[in-house]
Amino acid sequence: MLAHLTAALIEFGPLGILVLAFIDSAGIPVASGMDALVIVVAAKAPSRALLAASMGVLGSLIGNLVLFLGARTGARRFVREAEQAGKQQRFREWFQRYGLLTIFIPAMLPIPLPLKVFVISAAVLHTPLRTFVLVIVLGRCIRYFGEAYLGVLLGEGAGRFLRMYTWHLIAGAVALFAVLYLLMMWTERRRLRAKGAVAP
Repeated sequence: MLAHLTAALIEFGPLGILVLAFIDSAGIPVASGMDALVIVVAAKAPSRALLAASMGVLGSLIGNLVLFLGARTGARRFVREAEQAGKQQRFREWFQRYGLLTIFIPAMLPIPLPLKVFVISAAVLHTPLRTFVLVIVLGRCIRYFGEAYLGVLLGEGAGRFLRMYTWHLIAGAVALFAVLYLLMMWTERRRLRAKGAVAP
């Protein structure tokens, strides 16, 4: 049934992408990958490439917000179980260091990386909504507008191009994670040093 619904929505082009991106990001996997849909629309109708990418970003943002806000209001049990296991504080500290990166990297890359569990974790650990929205929008813009560009440039062969370079993308993701993490640590150390310099 979901496959038929997906096929029907694809016929609507960018509007279908909006709905499918919402469904997928809200936690219900769709039968066709969002990345493939953006590429197909951009390849078949280059004039609608930017619209297709925009609908992907908007639909994904709304879907992730539904998941985020739902987890924030309804995940008390998760918090209680974590506290009983004595792991909540350790996980909170880990997520404060790495959490936004673990959201940004999967949101940005067109490869199957876990995102929903980190969206829920961000909600449970009270990540500011504005920060969460910024990370999702930035990651999805890079992803979907990049795919739309490839779709216009390479046609439907863009999907094959991405599959050929999957391991390069994974290596790039690891490298980007490391660079961003080191940059965050360097910024944090500078901030702490500056604080210590002015402290009485």
